[in-house]
Amino acid sequence: MRHRKDHRRLGRKSEHRRALLRNLVTALFQYERIETTVAKAKETRRFAERMITFGKQGDLAARREVAAYVMKPEVVVKLFSTIAPWYADRKGGYTRIIRIGHRLGDAGETAYLELVKSAEQREQERAARVAAAEAKALAQAGEKSARKKKQSEAEAEAETVAEDKPKRGKKKEAAGVGGGGGGPKRRGGPRKVGGG
Repeated sequence: MRHRKDHRRLGRKSEHRRALLRNLVTALFQYERIETTVAKAKETRRFAERMITFGKQGDLAARREVAAYVMKPEVVVKLFSTIAPWYADRKGGYTRIIRIGHRLGDAGETAYLELVKSAEQREQERAARVAAAEAKALAQAGEKSARKKKQSEAEAEAETVAEDKPKRGKKKEAAGVGGGGGGPKRRGGPRKVGGG
């Protein structure tokens, strides 16, 4: 019977499980979307939504509760100043689980766990991504043209140096000496192995 068993054990001892969930919650607030297994995502969602509710309360006691659970102080600041105001009108349901298929290797079912955002927030993020991609493309185009210019200058310089420098073996060719490498000729056929 499964009476009063209210959480998943995730195949870990209690200390390991608590550390895992704290790390996942911290990563969720830091990156706003994480990829993990479905079971871990469902378990993480419980704690993440509690932390957002504390963030909405905004008082000192709530801040201490969150600081005791979330691993990084800068993520606590982000939760109270940025994330909690997104959900001022919303009563729960701050996260979403999107299943993305099975993992190669152990076929574990994976999912994205992400913070739910409004249409305006998604549009602003999309515009920021497009602007960043355009800036990156411009920077790469400028870098490529500068690299081509340097390469052509280096080639021209190498040609002038090659013209000035005499080729090796010119004196021997002028004297009529053979152009091969010196030393005795090697014997053909199989080599003898052994000491006799």
